[in-house]
Formats: sequence, structure tokens, C-alpha cells
Amino acid sequence: MNRVVFIVDGFNLYHSLKRAHPPQEKAKTRWLDLSRLCSSKLHLIGRDAVLQQVYYISAYAEHLEFSKPNITKRHKAYVRCIESTGVTALMNKFKRKDVFCKMCGKSFDKYEEKQTDVMIATTLFEQLHTDSCDTVVLVTGDSDLIPAVKTGKKLFPRKKIVFAFPSTKTSNDLKSLVSGSFTFSPNEYLKYQLPDPISCRTVHL
Repeated sequence: MNRVVFIVDGFNLYHSLKRAHPPQEKAKTRWLDLSRLCSSKLHLIGRDAVLQQVYYISAYAEHLEFSKPNITKRHKAYVRCIESTGVTALMNKFKRKDVFCKMCGKSFDKYEEKQTDVMIATTLFEQLHTDSCDTVVLVTGDSDLIPAVKTGKKLFPRKKIVFAFPSTKTSNDLKSLVSGSFTFSPNEYLKYQLPDPISCRTVHL
């Protein structure tokens, strides 16, 4: 049995969803069923591949509430829904940073999400170190993870690391690091949506 864990870069996937379809169809892809989407790709990993766990790593963009009311509420509702399907969500926050513009001589606030990449890397190492899986699939096209992947392969040569690229996020640099990769298509985003309506269990944090 090949125990497979998927680690999903939430923002990388979200921006892929926004670009994958015309504006009038964007709302049809936002409620992605990660469990079913990931399960649909197990045959590419091997006949004995079994989905062990899906980790969804992202952050709440509370700083956008003024321009996009209820954006955090909708994101939290989505997280509750995917947790009800068995996905483990690991959530961070954006942090404010003072930025000085040399051109205009003024300072302004900038919000950056800094912990997601680190959490993806630590989750990767946790899964490898604790022997919680045989294969880790990283759902991202972010090349910042290159050092983590290189180290993971070096320390755990018996484990397999695969990249699942969100549509429009393919990276040749990441492809060259591993022996296997695949890409989610826009049609798969439409196909694997959560039920409407969906009944979510109460999640106690």
C-alpha cells in the first residue's frame, strides 16, 4: 500500500481558480472539493495508492474586509466545509508591514502572508519524519519550496515527493526536482465541487 498525503498551498490554488475560467464562471469553481479532487489523481501515483490525508494551508485576508466585505466569513465557511470532508486546515493570518516609498517619500501599509511557505515545508517534514506516508504530493507551483524539497529528498530517500500543479501554475524548476508531476485542469475544477447545499459538522477550534 502506498499511503499518499496531499499538501495544498491554498493561495496558489485559489489564484489558479481565478485564472482558469472566464469571470462569469469563477463562482462555479470557488467551492472546490479537495478530497475528491486529490482522490481523482491517485491512479497517476500507482495502483496501490491510498489517500491518507489532505492538508489545506492558507491564511485569512482580514485586511481586505473594507474593500471586500465578508471575504473572511466566506473563507471560514469554505474551511468548515472542507474540514467536514476530512481535510485538515492549517490557517495563518496576514501581517502588516510598514513600507517606505522612495519615489513619493511616503510610508504606507502593506500586508504580507509570510507563514504559509514555512508551514508547507514543516508539514512536509513532519509527514516524512513520522512515517505518516509513503508519498507526499505538494499542490503548488511556488518555487520558494525548492530548498525544502531538496532537503526532504536527501534526508528521506525512500519517500517519494510529487508535484501537483494548479492550472496556470506549472513550474519547470519544480518539475526538474522530482520524478513525477501532474497538472489539474480547469475542467477538473468544475467537476469536483462541493455539494450545494452542503451540511457541515460543527468544528471546535
